[in-house]
Parts: sequence; structure tokens; C-alpha cells
Amino acid sequence: MTSAVSISKETPRGSIACVGMGITLGAHLTPMARSYIENADIVLAALSDHVVELWLQRLNPVFRSLTPLYRPGKSRMKTYREWVEVMMTQVRAGKRVCAVFYGHPGIFAWSPHKVIEVARAEGFVAHMEPGISAEDCLYADLGIDPGRAGCQHLEASQLLFFERTLDTAGTVVLWQLGVVGDRSLGRFRTPDAYRELLVERLREDYPNDHGVIVYRAPTLPVEQPHVQRVTLGELTSAEFTGHETLVIPPARELVPHAGMRARLDALDAVHLTDDAHVSTA
Repeated sequence: MTSAVSISKETPRGSIACVGMGITLGAHLTPMARSYIENADIVLAALSDHVVELWLQRLNPVFRSLTPLYRPGKSRMKTYREWVEVMMTQVRAGKRVCAVFYGHPGIFAWSPHKVIEVARAEGFVAHMEPGISAEDCLYADLGIDPGRAGCQHLEASQLLFFERTLDTAGTVVLWQLGVVGDRSLGRFRTPDAYRELLVERLREDYPNDHGVIVYRAPTLPVEQPHVQRVTLGELTSAEFTGHETLVIPPARELVPHAGMRARLDALDAVHLTDDAHVSTA
């Protein structure tokens, strides 16, 4: 398969494709994403697992890890901006760049969106190739259909930073539980006291004994999903590595909207009758 970026190796113009490699190593990489990786002049990857980086180097030996730009105490936003500059330096040098990110490159990932915005503004070809995200794994592993009662997704810290209204009749998913409450953007995990504050906030909408799920998707084919079922009151004593997601099942039934249902009944009385007349004409 040839690369989807229609630029030959002789073309001096650079380009960039931000691709998602999925969550589980090897199993989730799409043929299109693999093509971008194999046909790139250089592969840049923001991955924290050395095994995954070695696997990528087998696909394309011209590889550079962006992970060393992380530093304890250094703002992650500063690191993300540096990633963008590293990627754009290669693009401006006329190279076909492939930047690889975990999961889907457009979900909880600032740098891919930004580098594509910058590249396009400078006239370069830029593309984002979707991947299987942790959200996709969550639905499959926990048996959740987001269309059944709705599914609200939030970064966990937003509940502490902002006034947010939770839909307790649907599933609520809180991401980046491990760094909840971190305003410095320099921590890789916040102490349990921050999660205790999150529990206090959640008690405004849920009873203390409401069942919740602490979830982590498997990153290696030999692993199983990490699923802890605890009550809200037990949440801070759950096991955390820093990569967990909190899933809160519905706490109440959907309430019928009597007014809208009456109006729908009136519309049905007119339009279903019209449809019946058309079908028998």
C-alpha cells in the first residue's frame, strides 16, 4: 500500500500525518496508519513505552522519540508546544513526517491538532488519521452502548475547575483521573487528597453508595482490561497507576418529556395518516 500523502520523495515540500496507533500494541494499527509510518521520511512518536517504540522502529528505522522532552515538574503544555516545533522543523525541511500517538491522535491530544493547524497555515499538506481510542475500548470492555441513555465525557479536573452539570440519567465518563486537580500541568499523578476532593464534588449528584467503575484499557495483547467496581465512597482506596478512567453508570431513570410527547402525538396523527394515504394510493 502506498502512502495516502500524494507527495513523491523528490518533492521538496514537506508534509505531516498525525496517526493513531490504537491502544493495544499491534492489534489496533490500521492499514492506513501503518502505510503512513512505513512511507514517512521520519517518524516522530509521543509514546511512553520503550517496547512500543522498538516496535515502531521495525516499521521505519528513521525514528525519533518525543518522550524525552517530558520533565518532572515541567508543564506538559510547554512540552506539547516543543513537540509541535520539533515536528514543524522536519516539515519545513521538506520531509514527509509521520507523528504517532496513542489511541486516536485527536482525542485528549493537543499537539496533533496544533501541528496540523500550523502546517496548513504555512501551506503544507497535513492530515489526521484516526485510531482506536481508549473510549472505543471502554465501550467494548464494559458493555456500554452510548446511544442507550447517552454518555457524557469530561476531563476529570473540569469538575473541580468549572461549574459543570452532570447528566445522572446517562453514563458519565471522567478522563485523566490520575492527574485530577493538577493546575501546574507538571505532575504525572496527583495525591489521593485530590481524588477525595473529586469524590466530594460527585456526592453533590450521586449517593455515597453509588457503584462506579475504575477502568484502564490493556496496552499489550497479553493483558486484560483493568476493571475495579467500587462505590463512590470507596473510590479513593481503589488501585491507581495514573492512567485510569472513571465510569459512572446512570443513577436515575430517564424522565419522559410529557409536553414534547404530546406534540409528537399530534404530529403523528397528521403525518402518519398522510403516509397511510400515500401508501394506498
